[in-house]
Amino acid sequence: MSRLPTPITVADRAPERPGKPSARRPEHRPRRGLTLRRHEAVTAWAFVSPAVLIIIGLSVVPVVWSLLLSFQADDLVTPSVWVGLDNYRALAEDPGFGQAVRNTLLYTALYVPLSVGLGLALALVLNRRIRLVGLYRTLFFVPFIISATVQGTLFSFILDPEFGAANSVLHALGISPQGFLSDPAQALFVLVGITLWSGTGFCVVVYLAALQDVPPSLIEAARLDGAGRWHLLRHITLPTLAPISVFLVLWQTISALQVFDLVYVTTKGGPLGATTVIVYFIWEQAFKNFAAGYGAAAAYVLALALLVVGVGLRAVRSRERRRLEGATS
Repeated sequence: MSRLPTPITVADRAPERPGKPSARRPEHRPRRGLTLRRHEAVTAWAFVSPAVLIIIGLSVVPVVWSLLLSFQADDLVTPSVWVGLDNYRALAEDPGFGQAVRNTLLYTALYVPLSVGLGLALALVLNRRIRLVGLYRTLFFVPFIISATVQGTLFSFILDPEFGAANSVLHALGISPQGFLSDPAQALFVLVGITLWSGTGFCVVVYLAALQDVPPSLIEAARLDGAGRWHLLRHITLPTLAPISVFLVLWQTISALQVFDLVYVTTKGGPLGATTVIVYFIWEQAFKNFAAGYGAAAAYVLALALLVVGVGLRAVRSRERRRLEGATS
């Protein structure tokens, strides 16, 4: 009886060929990919961690520390004493802080609308095709990049009551000399004028950039319908620039509430406290009178005011954006 041939079957485990991975190796790929991702994450954090530590050390820690300091009596020398809300109660009864708040509000109320309004007017003029327009734009923007310390030093010489160039010009015109920064009735308004000289250029540049985004088709259509310059400005240009205007109001308001360098260089809060603003009051209490806790409390009152202003103007900006989107849809 002849024997039957042995049937040929596929082996359960094929032999591995040189240079070709086995069939079971893909099972280890997810684990290898997870290990690779972990390695990449560790490497990324190794590069990012110095910046994170700097941000935490210079931003988060001082904010928390100053908040705790506002509830303490601390002279930066002896151990601090916890006083709770006494610093905030003292601020409410301090006439010096009340004067600083009034000066800051008056300064802001004058500077913000004037800088935004002048910036818009100058941008509309410089947006036309006129000769040497590039030079004019540069001249208006250059004062903005000059530091407040340099501005204060420059105008302290110009506005000096005895030897300044401003009084020399007034004398040549037959006008009596003015006190300028040494006169309590004029000092704050003079500071507003100095800041306008430097801060309006920023509004001009921002408005010039925004004017490039005004749709030319709308302007041409309005002109074909017989609209004049005033109607174009009122019904097309200003509504288009509304979000930019809200941004500039917010930016200039924050800048005005935080003014310090110019006051420190020119008047140091005088004469008779006429130019003492909130930030200078905070510096004076913390580093001149050595009442760090009291100064920290004043700083958090300012921070709360800035937060309210920011949230309010952000809400206005969101509403204007929704209104424009609804008008264009």
